[in-house]
Amino acid sequence: MDRVEYAGKVSILMNSAQMFHRLLQICKRIHSLWSVLPRRTIYVPAFLALCTLATSAQADPVDWVNLYIGTGSGPIGYGGTMPFVTTPFGMTDWTPQTRQNKLSVVSYKYEDTSISGFVGTHQPAIWMGDYGYVTLMPEIDGLKTTPDDRKLAFNHKDEIVRPDYYSVWMDADHSRRIRTEMTATERCSYLRFTFPANASSTVIVEASRPGIAGFAHVDAAAQEITGYNPDRIDSGLGPFKLPNFKGYFVIQFRKAFSGSGLYGPTAQDPGLATGAYAKFKTTEGEIVEARVGTSFISIDQARQNLKAEIPVWDFEAVRNSLRATWNDKLGRITVEGATDDQRRIVYTGLYHALLYPRIFSEQGRYYSAFDDTVHKGTSYTAYSIWDTFRAEHSLLTLMAPERIDGMIGALLQNYQEGGWMPKWPNPSYTNIMIGTHADSLVAEAINKHFKGFDYNLAWDAVYKDAMTPPDGDTTRRWADREPHTPYEARAGLTYLKELGYIPVDHTAESASSTLEDSYDDWCVAQVAKALGKTSDYQFFLKRSLNYQHLFNKETGFMQAKHADGSWAGLDEGWTEGNKWVYTWAVMHDIPGLIQLMGGREKYNAELDEHFSGGHNVHSNEPSHHYGYLYDYSGQPWKTQAKVREIATAEYANLPSGIDGDDDCGQMSAWYIFTALGFYPVNPASGDYMIGSPLFTKMTLRLANGNHFTVDAVNNSSKNVYIQSATLNGKPLTIPVIRYEDILAGASLRLVMGPSPSHWGADWTPAPLSESLSHLDR
Repeated sequence: MDRVEYAGKVSILMNSAQMFHRLLQICKRIHSLWSVLPRRTIYVPAFLALCTLATSAQADPVDWVNLYIGTGSGPIGYGGTMPFVTTPFGMTDWTPQTRQNKLSVVSYKYEDTSISGFVGTHQPAIWMGDYGYVTLMPEIDGLKTTPDDRKLAFNHKDEIVRPDYYSVWMDADHSRRIRTEMTATERCSYLRFTFPANASSTVIVEASRPGIAGFAHVDAAAQEITGYNPDRIDSGLGPFKLPNFKGYFVIQFRKAFSGSGLYGPTAQDPGLATGAYAKFKTTEGEIVEARVGTSFISIDQARQNLKAEIPVWDFEAVRNSLRATWNDKLGRITVEGATDDQRRIVYTGLYHALLYPRIFSEQGRYYSAFDDTVHKGTSYTAYSIWDTFRAEHSLLTLMAPERIDGMIGALLQNYQEGGWMPKWPNPSYTNIMIGTHADSLVAEAINKHFKGFDYNLAWDAVYKDAMTPPDGDTTRRWADREPHTPYEARAGLTYLKELGYIPVDHTAESASSTLEDSYDDWCVAQVAKALGKTSDYQFFLKRSLNYQHLFNKETGFMQAKHADGSWAGLDEGWTEGNKWVYTWAVMHDIPGLIQLMGGREKYNAELDEHFSGGHNVHSNEPSHHYGYLYDYSGQPWKTQAKVREIATAEYANLPSGIDGDDDCGQMSAWYIFTALGFYPVNPASGDYMIGSPLFTKMTLRLANGNHFTVDAVNNSSKNVYIQSATLNGKPLTIPVIRYEDILAGASLRLVMGPSPSHWGADWTPAPLSESLSHLDR
């Protein structure tokens, strides 16, 4: 089956389960139209109105989200996403569980054909573990507690999958079916189970899996099951044991129990999970309702969260509130000139980008996974910073600016409680990936004038990142995902301070770390500058040129070095990449890289070979800015063509429609920015490099009340090249737009055409070394 045929079949399947709801909307509108129009004029106008209504029935932004995108493997790739029912940045996400999640496996895969539970999960990405999760499952005909025993078959045509609502009919044998519906709030969920006539319809609650010392309790009189789960699947990837960590839950049922009980490991069968169950006598089609509160503080706090967020038994009210929340957030972007498939990719991408970092505080308090105690304040977790510092957080400064101060503040709290800002908190240190790119998030927030966090505390945190080696720095290799190590921070920093680079014979991933540490030093310099620390600013700006130590003029590539200064092999010292992926990694000084390579002509030739030779790997984040690099070297028309090509090849309205792990929204953020027509190559700078907008017009409704618009005149799949540009009616001759322009509600007008033009080609940005020479005078 080719990709087009596959896309068509999947699209029909994905939409069929929602068709009835949309037809009901249309019918209601037709009835009202019939009642107000004269009979003699109804026919043609009514037909035209029907055509309009058929499309407007899904006109809300939330209706354009296709949660199947990224959940399956196929022609494009596999995004590792799940169809979450949750709020923007929700603490607990709710999804059907088609498989047992673990490191490298998420709870839902499009190709699966059975469901074993409905899980309140905190797993943020496929290569991270879950923690403090809770699972519910409806069943009939006896108690079944293992995933294999309790799983029920389902078909995607029987699913409704949206950010505000999930529904599925599952086969329970003998022509009987069970339905589960879910909606959610920030920390809680509301579920409805529709049962057949049965004397012992059951809802099981799995508190923890085999081998985990979870806890469950039943209060039949209160119609309530409570408990906790202490599991942290990736706990071995960080230094802290956290004996107080637990994910607590309170589950309240609207219907009285006809029976209940507990299950768990026994001396005879120690391999059982820990859980509880409630039984109900149900008539045909009877609905059993449950509302679930979650917490990381206590069972009582879970109950308080539930009382605050779902105070009454009203499923539709909760669902409508969640729908309104998503419509407000997603509605901050409007698109004109997109196909239905493109519109679904845009709004699904925005949905994915608005999931993380997740809120980790509850009614003014939060549990800290860095000192194992409860504090007052606001907190967030699930920062996939090595991925998301590139574009995801930059997108949030535009789409969710009200969250930025709290997100940066949370990183600074982590620094105070654990000693360092984390690089991948889940919810504690995990020592995954390299660099200290929280420095970038802090610098970006400061450069964009966010004021709701302590700048002096931020300086202390980034300064420690830049100057203090991790414990055991010279006695460890710091291999990727090395278990039970101290916090890694900047691995090999001891050597970098002495040599100007990290040697490959002493520290793993040394070449990648040297290059990424150079960018982080530039970010630390920005924080110093904002605080008037001139000598520190100059010091870190100079040290951000350390990337130059790794450029081998003989090979034309970045290359790892040994401690004695000799070159290592071209394939040594890299993180999820190679010489092609990392040679252009110096996001803070592309003009300096051009100079290092011998000028624009050689730089462009090398970049041409990078793309023509198949070396660009968009499925992983280090390559995300590469398509925009021709903007710096006098050939912006190549950027315009290349980013269009990548957007078309790497994204689709398919379950396989994201080519690579979405990584907490970074893959999606790339598409959103590219659709708008620009991208943050150096995210902390506030500069956005102009590419080629995908649609005729996009508008950002900003939180400050302004509207920023990109109007691409004559835009089409063939007219990808910018012929001329204006910003607020004045000629724009460089391929750059500033954050301040966007925030002010500027109007960017691009005239598109089918052939390359000279627009933007005369821009010659200065290398960082020139700025340093001015400072030295």
